[in-house]
Amino acid sequence: MTIRSARVIVTCPGRNLVTLKIETDQGVYGLGDATLNGREKAVVAYLEEHVIPVLIGRDAHRIEDIWQYLYKGAYWRRGPVTMSAIAAVDTALWDIKGKLAGLPVYQLLGGRCRDGVMVYCHANGTSIEDTLEVAQDYKAAGYKAIRLQCGVPGLASTYGVSKDKLFYEPADNELPTENLWDTAAYLRIVPELFKAGREALGWDVHLLHDVHHRLTPIEAGRLGRDLEPYRPFWIEDATPAENQEAFRLIRQHTTTPLAVGEIFNTLWDCKDLIQNQLIDYIRATVVHAGGISHLRKIAQFADVFGVKTGCHGATDLSPVTMAAALHFDLSIPNFGIQEFMRHTDATYEVFPHGYSLSQGYMDVSDAPGLGVDIDEAKAARYPYKRAYLPVNRLRDGTMFDW
Repeated sequence: MTIRSARVIVTCPGRNLVTLKIETDQGVYGLGDATLNGREKAVVAYLEEHVIPVLIGRDAHRIEDIWQYLYKGAYWRRGPVTMSAIAAVDTALWDIKGKLAGLPVYQLLGGRCRDGVMVYCHANGTSIEDTLEVAQDYKAAGYKAIRLQCGVPGLASTYGVSKDKLFYEPADNELPTENLWDTAAYLRIVPELFKAGREALGWDVHLLHDVHHRLTPIEAGRLGRDLEPYRPFWIEDATPAENQEAFRLIRQHTTTPLAVGEIFNTLWDCKDLIQNQLIDYIRATVVHAGGISHLRKIAQFADVFGVKTGCHGATDLSPVTMAAALHFDLSIPNFGIQEFMRHTDATYEVFPHGYSLSQGYMDVSDAPGLGVDIDEAKAARYPYKRAYLPVNRLRDGTMFDW
């Protein structure tokens, strides 16, 4: 069964999404997500100029061989552009294989390890009170895990806090928005948020928080220690992870669980973190970490060291990746939790899908393959619209991590 054609579909039903559609000579096609938030066209060019030409005529069954060809054959390995492109190919080929087998992808990965996938939602507000009002609504809706983010006093805007409480899209402008950041003010407000969160929500719901790479290791250790009385499920991206050894310092100062990895591209980005047990959850995702094939390798390595998964699942991942992530989550023994942010109604119209949410758990349909499709006529109604993620500066104007 050979690959007859492959093409890239770019659509913007509320935000830019990049989809690779691979078709075989038997008329079966598969979908892969190639979205890289704020750099979408870079992946489009990589796919169209460098990947698609070498796919035509290859045996679509040889998923691992094609993965190795695209990774080792490029010579210039790794990086978000390369790995997002490889992920799109890999995911589309798993979709094809499932359709040919007449089985959902999770069955091809070894079958179910659980009945459903626990997800966490996002509660945010400009104040602690606003955040907890949203969180109580989520708890009433059956969510078992809720991420808490609130505004920082004195700052006009804060990561994770949106005008629309249901749909958070940080890529907000044709040129980057510049935000101000104040670490000291942030470190004062977050413990107050979690103290109020436990009082309002009780102890039967998991509470999470995203630092978004904004603290030094010692500051992260202090925050983790301050939050220990409130038993957070995790703090995410506590410090920039280019230096994996930095997490050792955080570990020395807190027992709060640590999660990291949404911007990781390969096992090599997290190898030391995992084997030295410096983190508790690895957040790499299908689309940015080389697809289902490579993410399985990361999970298998993590399982040896007692590290669980907690895959990124924001709206910069299309429903194609959400479906792929759920099949992956169902099939691995060391699943921890899955992030879930709902897409706009327009996005769901473009990407009809079979996955569902009930009482804080998600599941896939038993449709062959991934169980998600793309309506190309509807996709064409929403042309690409350039959008950048914001940048951060300190009060004195120094560039800082966003």
